[in-house]
This record gives sequence, C-alpha cells and structure tokens, in this order.
Amino acid sequence: MSDIAANAWSVNAKKAFAISLVRPTKLEAKAIKSFRPAHVYSIFGEDEQIFGYEGLEINLDFNASDMRPNLRVKWRNQFEATGETEATDVVAVLKDYLPEIAFQKKKDFEAAIRQTRANWTPPGELAATFTRDNETFEVWKSSLADPAVKQLVKRIQVFVPLFIEGGTYIPTDEPDSDRWTIFFLYQKTPVPGESERVTYMFNGYSTVYRFFLYQTPPTPPQSPSQSGLSSSLEDLDLDQDNFDLAQLPCRSRISQFIILPPFQGKGLGLKLYSVIFQEYLHHPQTVEITVEDPNEAFDDMRDIADLHFLRRQPDFNALHIDTNIVIPGPEGVAPSSVVDRGTADAVRRRYKIAPRQFARVLEMQLMSKLADSVRPGIEPDMPVSRPTKEQQHEYKLWHLMVKQRVYRQNKDALGELDIPERIKKLDETVASVAFDFARLLVKAESCKDDEPSEKANRKRKAEEAVGDSPSAKKAKV
Repeated sequence: MSDIAANAWSVNAKKAFAISLVRPTKLEAKAIKSFRPAHVYSIFGEDEQIFGYEGLEINLDFNASDMRPNLRVKWRNQFEATGETEATDVVAVLKDYLPEIAFQKKKDFEAAIRQTRANWTPPGELAATFTRDNETFEVWKSSLADPAVKQLVKRIQVFVPLFIEGGTYIPTDEPDSDRWTIFFLYQKTPVPGESERVTYMFNGYSTVYRFFLYQTPPTPPQSPSQSGLSSSLEDLDLDQDNFDLAQLPCRSRISQFIILPPFQGKGLGLKLYSVIFQEYLHHPQTVEITVEDPNEAFDDMRDIADLHFLRRQPDFNALHIDTNIVIPGPEGVAPSSVVDRGTADAVRRRYKIAPRQFARVLEMQLMSKLADSVRPGIEPDMPVSRPTKEQQHEYKLWHLMVKQRVYRQNKDALGELDIPERIKKLDETVASVAFDFARLLVKAESCKDDEPSEKANRKRKAEEAVGDSPSAKKAKV
C-alpha cells in the first residue's frame, strides 16, 4: 500500500478519543465534563495514528462518582483488509487498559449507573475537606488492599498512560498492595431540593508507596536500652506471625498524581499535594516524603507548596546566609557551608523533605531575602539602586551556595568537559536556576491560591548543566 493511501485511512488518535464524566438521567447518561487525552503513544504507537478508518470516534464514558467505565467505538467507513494489511482493532487494543466491565453495551452501562445507591460515598476514609470558589471538595484515602479501592483504581488507571508521560500502572494484585495508599479527590455537591443528599464527582487522584528504610545507628549501642530504639523494634522477631512491617521506618513516595483537565487551574492539585504532605508529615514511620520522576508542572506546584509550608515554620525562617564568611581568591578553598549545615539538615529532617528539594526551596527563600539591588529577577531591564559592598557580598555567597549544589548534582557530566567549558556551562546553569527561582517566587507571591499550569509535561532542565542549551532568558543580576 502506498504512503498516500495509508495516510488517507489514518486517524489522529488524540482527536478521535473523547473522555466524558457522565451522570445518569431517566433517559440516558448525560455528559457533564468532556476532555481529550494528553498522550496516546503508549497505546497506539509513537505516531499516535490509528489505521483503517474514516470518521473514527472513540468514546470513553465514566460514571462521575464510582468511575464505572463504558467504551463505544464507531466509524463512518472501515478499510477492507488486503492481505495482511487490515484496520487496527481499537477495542482489542484497549482491552489491555480497561477492565472487562468497560466493554458492556451502552444500555447495560446506563442501567447499572442508574442503580448506584443514593448515599454513595468514595471508598476509604475522609482525609480532608476544603472549599474552592464556593465549591466543596473532599480527599478520601485508603490502602490498595481495600477491595473497593482496588476496584476503583482498576477503573481509572487508564488515565496513567493518557495523562502521565511515560506513566505505568501500579500492581493491584501483588501481596504488598497494603504498602500503597490511594488518595481520591472528589467534588461534593448538594442535590437541589434534597437537603440530605449529595453527589460526588471524581476530579483526580494520587498514589503513594512506602519503601522500608533501614537506618544504621550513629554508633553501635552498648546495650538494648542505649540503642535509642523503641522496645517494639528491639524485640522484633521476623519469624513471629505478629510482625507488622507497617511499623518500620519508611520513605513515602508519591508515585502518580493526576488532576483531570476540566479541573486544572483551580489550585486543586496544590491542595491535594498539601493534604498528602501533611498526612505523611504526621505519619510516625515516614522518615522522608519523596516524588517519583515528577514533570516540570508538578515540580512547580511542589516548589510553591513546600515554600508556603516552610515559610510558616519559625526554624526555617531563621536559616540565613553567614555573611561573616570570607570568599577566597581564585587559589583559595571555597567555603563548604554558606548556611549552617547542621541546623539546616535538622530542619529538613523535621519536615521530612528530601535533601535536593529542601536545598532548592531554601535557596529560593534566601534569594527572596536578598536586597532588590542584587536579587535575580525576571525583568532584566528593571532599574534598581546601586548595591552596597555588603549586599554584593551576600549575593556572591548565595550564588556560591547554588553553584556548589549544581556542581555536586552534575559532577560526573561536568568532569568530562575542559575546565573553561565546565565553568561556562556551570555559570549558564546557575543563571537558569536563578531565573527559575525568580519566576516561582513571583508565582508564589501573587497567586498563593492558584496552581501552576498542569499542561506542561517536560522534565525540569534548569539544573542540568550538561544537555540541552539553557533558556535564552537570563535572570537580572
């Protein structure tokens, strides 16, 4: 078959694919929110094309509350098979991504969702309630070991390849399912004329996995009583049936995080992240809260949320640049700690933030405290007063602190460059980081209840000293 003929029968998968949240009515299921996927390459191939149809429509409906799915595929014309060349079997492809219940007839789907009980609530326990623009939202949480939660996750996991670049499903049927906690975000709306009845509409969700963390004591204890461990940990016997792994120290990692497109731009993602953060901040076994391979939009949201939280903590606000440090000449040894390292690390551990993330937020906070005359900004031509020697010195110490972290982060890659190129690349990267901080600080100050756009899906590049060229935009210095 010629390329021209093939193209005539090829359909853009994203344009053909429509997703809707629906509610049952007496006659049919009525769509209340509709949107299209961000990615379909992991389902239909890198070119995101479906061969063999004219007028192809892929409609995936979800009951807005319990997310029961229903798939309908229709077309105007289908390519007649010629030898081994035939139209893509869309239904067969999607069977790998949807539960069996999604393939029942539309009338059966509509009959089933009309039978949803009037007092339906999301599975698990209520973790938080908040309002946004006079609307009420609830976050529900539970272990994946809960059968109702497992069922709901299986229904919505198709959103992972559709909205997370490179996203993969979490294992729902493995023995360690109790180590997964799922947080569901729902909008709660009173039913007009029925004071005691409400409806729930799914807005998004997040998954968190607990990694058990072995921590070596600073020095070998002379006796059990000196070990600093609780008696329950001292007496652990892995052969006993009553051993509870959930009591071990762990890292709690946010693995998947999705706010559906109709609900983005309202600050809901930032609020959901904050609820999850508070949950594990007060979780005794969690030592550190981490995130798995975040994209650029999530990084922005996380930076702003962490900055808002830490700015409310007196011990974080007390951290400062030691301006008594003397910056040595070209042959001298650079100071290893511009901010007291022990104090900063104690604050970081108290709030369970990963080292790299805490370093970024601290640098951002300290940059916000620099004098206007030296503080990097996003308006290069903005007039400022002439800086004093003290202000210049404080800025140089801040710049050195950022430079040292970026170098440590990219040490292996930078080591492959000649020294002049290494210095140039490092300076460009620090300038890009400073611009990024300035942008985030403006966002944090002016839109405290807003959420950075979740449409971006690029990974953060500002701190990669070797790779793509840094942004053409430079921070004002």
